[in-house]
Amino acid sequence: MSGHSHNHGAEGGDSRIGWAIFVNVLLTFAQIAGGIVSGSLSLIADALHNFSDAASLVIAFGARRIARRPADNSMTFGYVRAEIVAALINYTTLIVIGLYLLYEAVMRFIQPEPIEGWIVVIVAGIALAIDIITAMLTYAMSKSSMNIRAAFLHNVADALGSVGVIIAGTLVLVYEWTWIDPAITLLIAGYILWQAFSEIGSSVRVLMMATPENIDIYRVIEDLRAIEGVEDVHHVHVFAIDEGHNALEAHLVISGSSFTDMARVKRQARKLLSAKHHVGHSTIEIETSQDRCDQDAKVIGHEAGNPSSI
Repeated sequence: MSGHSHNHGAEGGDSRIGWAIFVNVLLTFAQIAGGIVSGSLSLIADALHNFSDAASLVIAFGARRIARRPADNSMTFGYVRAEIVAALINYTTLIVIGLYLLYEAVMRFIQPEPIEGWIVVIVAGIALAIDIITAMLTYAMSKSSMNIRAAFLHNVADALGSVGVIIAGTLVLVYEWTWIDPAITLLIAGYILWQAFSEIGSSVRVLMMATPENIDIYRVIEDLRAIEGVEDVHHVHVFAIDEGHNALEAHLVISGSSFTDMARVKRQARKLLSAKHHVGHSTIEIETSQDRCDQDAKVIGHEAGNPSSI
């Protein structure tokens, strides 16, 4: 069952994620302590988000390790979707955190509390430095992995949150605007929610086996029907196994009935799908005009009695 094993790169990136987890855990405790002592909600909010950074990195690290396991009899496509599941979990936690911060900010507007500006600025400055270090550790890997990108976006949001907290603490020091603290918290929460909702769809699409965004399924069908000897194409499913591997299954009705005709059509179809539509794994069932699917056959995803539908 090794045919579907996918290599997710060298394990060198694991050490970078490990260091990122370590510094973020230390930072979380420092921010919580600073927020309690100073009375700053935005600093505590930033600490909670930073804790989610550490948690997201732990999840990303675990999923990255699981995804490298080879395919076996129970997981014939391998474990590559562990990273997609991790990305979905991390985006979901971002949404929960964003909603919680919205609630806390509104409550702080209703019941204001005094804030120690210097503590806020100093702790947030340290947090920003740690956020930059974490971003540097994970940025390269985020380009090729939805899983690491979700953790990286946690960190980017936290870095912007730290900037906001520094601004809030400075304004409290200079102008004694205590209202700016929950106002900055609202901005942080809004950004977190916007970011999470804009990114979560990609992981949901993969898990729901949706057609990859870069593939036009109607063009795929047209190209398959244009192959010499193909009379019809139906029961077409195109989906992503993971971020880098697309798959297709389809029924092709051909005019010939010899094994040579069948082999030729399959060969041309696979070559077309790989070269033009970036589909590396295809399962093609060949039918003839005489033995095509029963008109009343029920196929997953299609209405009975309409085998010509996608």
